[in-house]
Amino acid sequence: MLEFKELKEGKVLEPLMKEPVTKVQLVQYAGASGDFNPLHTDDEFARRIGMDGVIAHGMLIMGFLGEYVMKLAGTNAEITRFRMRFAGMTRPGDVISCSTVVEKVYEEEGGQYVSLSLTASKSPEETVGSGQAVLRFH
Repeated sequence: MLEFKELKEGKVLEPLMKEPVTKVQLVQYAGASGDFNPLHTDDEFARRIGMDGVIAHGMLIMGFLGEYVMKLAGTNAEITRFRMRFAGMTRPGDVISCSTVVEKVYEEEGGQYVSLSLTASKSPEETVGSGQAVLRFH
């Protein structure tokens, strides 16, 4: 959980490492989200359209980043902005690391805020998503 007084621009925060993505997880996410595109659940279909196999829903990766931001905020802050851009494909077996750097620490209209630059990656060289979150501290 973050403390406003401890945050400085450029500070790298503790990452969140997710367990390897599984095919079962992709099927469960399809059910939860209503996105039953066979690209996410059927290897044979994925191969027929030129892929090596199924890929994770982009929104699943966004969910990983959302989980990470919620853990960082804890009970000390609330999320006022959260956005993400997809940058690559995630496949079963990939381990996703969610990380962040403090972009800006500021006060505005009596509130204390921090802007975070977010990254979801499967290796230091392979980013699968990036984004930004703004937290308002209580």
